[in-house]
Amino acid sequence: MGKKTEAKDPSNRVIASNRKARHDFEVLDTYEAGMVLTGTEVKSLREGKASLVDGFAQFYRDELYIEQIYIPEYLNGSWTNHTARRRRKLLLHRQELTKIQRQLGDAGNTIVPLQLYFKDGRVKLEIAVARGKREFDKRQTLREKQDNREALRAMRERNRRSA
Repeated sequence: MGKKTEAKDPSNRVIASNRKARHDFEVLDTYEAGMVLTGTEVKSLREGKASLVDGFAQFYRDELYIEQIYIPEYLNGSWTNHTARRRRKLLLHRQELTKIQRQLGDAGNTIVPLQLYFKDGRVKLEIAVARGKREFDKRQTLREKQDNREALRAMRERNRRSA
């Protein structure tokens, strides 16, 4: 299934993405995790409001929790409403959790959220084990992207002239 079917299906849509994470971090490995949410959090996410910018994940007692993800309070909620930036448990298989813990043992590795989305009516979070980039690494990545764009542009122009 391609991206076209995902865009049409309302049960498979992106709620929030952390575009800056791929710029600031070198992604080593990605995982899809479920989240333990309250009813008002899910209703708020269905309205399409969330932010992953300040989010990070940490282990507490061999379980992985995501912190500082902003899910605004549900406007029509009552006294059962949630707090916007609370700690939320991530649901992963035990093998994945031990693999992530091993990867975090290396110096400089961290867990960053990349994307929050609905998949078959359930909220999923794409997290990544990543290593922070230095300033010259960021510049080098931007330079490579620009060089690739220029090469594609030149090839496209050359193909237009030959056709």
